[in-house]
Amino acid sequence: MLLYFLKRLLMLIPVLFCVSVLVFLIMRVFSPDPALIVLGQHATTEAINAWRESMGFNEPLLTQYYNYMVAMFNGDFGTSFFTNTPVTTEIMARLPATIELAVLAIIIASIVGVIFGVISAVKKNSLIDNFTMTTALIGVSMPVFWLGMLLIILFSGILHWVPSGGRIDTLMRPYDGTGFYLYDTLIIGDFEAFFNALQHAALPAITLACYSMAIITRMTRSSMLDVLHQDYIRTAKAKGLPPVKVIGRHAFRNALLPIITVIGLQFGGLLSGAVLTETVFSWPGIGAYSVESIMRSDFPVIQAVVLIVAFIFVFMNLVVDLLYAALDPRVKYGAEGQN
Repeated sequence: MLLYFLKRLLMLIPVLFCVSVLVFLIMRVFSPDPALIVLGQHATTEAINAWRESMGFNEPLLTQYYNYMVAMFNGDFGTSFFTNTPVTTEIMARLPATIELAVLAIIIASIVGVIFGVISAVKKNSLIDNFTMTTALIGVSMPVFWLGMLLIILFSGILHWVPSGGRIDTLMRPYDGTGFYLYDTLIIGDFEAFFNALQHAALPAITLACYSMAIITRMTRSSMLDVLHQDYIRTAKAKGLPPVKVIGRHAFRNALLPIITVIGLQFGGLLSGAVLTETVFSWPGIGAYSVESIMRSDFPVIQAVVLIVAFIFVFMNLVVDLLYAALDPRVKYGAEGQN
């Protein structure tokens, strides 16, 4: 297991290297000249050339990439063109917001998706099954930005139940802490701020969870149907075991592997795919920040965000693989699996 884990960690190096090369070339070949955006359309040629020279853009692409990689290995992802703040500082200030939103979304998607999927499999071809599968199809097909705007209009504009954007009311900013508002407010015992932050997170979390919820529901139903037709399930029923034990202890436990896989991949996707949700709800995470950076051709920020997202996604794949062995003793890695 340890050897397999180390091998997979080493595989991160070529993946991240390829990602860094692609995003570096794309930003410099297809993006607008950041000098015109930083200095303005009326900047003189001398000012533009001086700025490009100070940023190293007049050097060959290979030299620019080499300098970028050397700085990155030293922990320096560069400085934002517009805020003159280190990119690491900018991202770390916004990353907790994205992680908090993604965690809430995957919790909602997993709980609802698994429950609906199990019920749909047990009640196959029933009215509940048809309703659940139709809802899952709508959830997969519905654009995130459109769903977000509908929820804002209904629950914020008409019913006035929850706020339409932001993470927390301005007057309820939590004390300096981890940056995870729900955790920080709960730790210091400020329950008013905690529920206020939870209200702000409700709509974006539900919006972000809908697509994943639909995928998890369909996968849970499919996996449960495969298991429910196995011989040991029929044997368990023949022994007179209660349906709850047959479904929960025997069927669901053996159907977990593909479900865990989908949940893990969806969580990685939520961290990287929260761009539209954060933009619609003015959620101050790295998704909305990356959109702003793309519009301004802020190369250092975009490169750092893409690398971080790629690392998280690949790392989540590794975690899912390791969970296989923990959930199913038949799965072995490394030397054990070769014997």
